[in-house]
Amino acid sequence: MKSTFRPIARVAAATIALLAPYAAQATQPDDDPDKVVRWLDFKQGTFKDRTIDARGDAVIKLDAPSRAADAAVVPIAISAQFPQTSTHYIKEIWLFIDENPEPYAGSFQFTPESGLASIETRVRVEDYTFMRVIAETNDGHLYSAIRFVKASGGCSAPADKDDDAQERAAGAVRLQVQGQAVAGKAELAQLMVRHPNRTGMAMNQITRNYATAYFVRKVDVTYNGQPVLTADVNFSISENPNFRFYFVPKGKGELRAHIEDTKNKQFEAAVAVNVGPAAEATTMK
Repeated sequence: MKSTFRPIARVAAATIALLAPYAAQATQPDDDPDKVVRWLDFKQGTFKDRTIDARGDAVIKLDAPSRAADAAVVPIAISAQFPQTSTHYIKEIWLFIDENPEPYAGSFQFTPESGLASIETRVRVEDYTFMRVIAETNDGHLYSAIRFVKASGGCSAPADKDDDAQERAAGAVRLQVQGQAVAGKAELAQLMVRHPNRTGMAMNQITRNYATAYFVRKVDVTYNGQPVLTADVNFSISENPNFRFYFVPKGKGELRAHIEDTKNKQFEAAVAVNVGPAAEATTMK
């Protein structure tokens, strides 16, 4: 009788080899391989057959809590491992949260004027999940970093606030430089946007209704008119979006942020940057 063990063993070996780069990076003993397979579907749709180096620690790192205190506000830090230069830089970073209703959480485009292609923000996590970033360098290579986060309910957590009042208050923006600006040196800046960033999946505990999704979808930051950071994001970013990023000041100039949401409302903020005295921010709707 012909044995079926050998073909099955070959299939199993191939599957293990396929998942090995991800399994090696996972730190949780109860990781579900099906969640990795789901990511592979999104990978194919976004990156087709391009090779992604799963050992990207020399290029990009992702920091996230292994168990989040609040699934609706999970702090993450995506850290580039080298400075941006005109000849070698990270031009885009994608953020995926596998088990969120929409796994694609956003993408961030950088330029040499960014100084450092690092970004910190806060995200929602709906279920225990792999969270991963894919970085593309200017030579077209892709690198990944991955973490497993234990959190649940961040996208569907009940809302206990007045939706109309939140929407009326949306649009206050604060942009600030986080220290003494030095010409030619990457400087940390912070952008804070007052916005409900609703998912459309949370029941309001007062009205018992589901408010429609309403969130910030695009952020553009420039310095003296030159692009520093462009972010295309969705409701996976937490309420009141907060971003920390870098730019390179070159003498006196202006750092400006332009924000758009899903109702096509637009908000702006600008900060005057002087090499020497501490910078002061101005905000406008």
